[in-house]
Amino acid sequence: MNVLSKEVGSIPSEAKTLLEIIKGRRSVRRFTREKVPKEHVFLLIEAARWAPSAGNLQPWEFIIVTDDNIKYKLMEAALHQEYIYEAPVVIVAAANIPRTSNYYGKRGEELYVIQDVAAAIQNILLMAHALGLGAVWIGAFYEDRVKEILRLPEYVRPLAIIPVGWPAERPYSPPRRSVDEIVHWETY
Repeated sequence: MNVLSKEVGSIPSEAKTLLEIIKGRRSVRRFTREKVPKEHVFLLIEAARWAPSAGNLQPWEFIIVTDDNIKYKLMEAALHQEYIYEAPVVIVAAANIPRTSNYYGKRGEELYVIQDVAAAIQNILLMAHALGLGAVWIGAFYEDRVKEILRLPEYVRPLAIIPVGWPAERPYSPPRRSVDEIVHWETY
């Protein structure tokens, strides 16, 4: 047992619930055919839009895809990861580059927009799990092809494809490095 894990018993129940949600989330790659209610999709986006962002500029854009033809093209663009096509809903998370770069310059373009959209993606994944849905964060795809398929403007960069649906699998819990291995007090 590491030093920090001894303190878990003293945290508020809300924090324990959140930690359970975080620890329970898995990358789900197999889905049932059951549709995802629009209300659930809106909750995913609501969670995403409350993510933190540099200067509160909120550079994220979300393209919701349910059309089988578009999902098939996205699957092809993502190295034929079939679960993109099989999921009832696919969310493409993209960065509106000028929203941040106009204020923060090159660092905003190359770092902050990626961090900001990544935080929004994590919120989507956590909300999906809390709703009983499965989802997976996909970063392996041909960016230019996804831009073309979705008719994204030149200044909008797709950063992730997120298939979402009712899970048809229960992935195992992968091992994690211990807190003692990753925490450094004061200096490295």
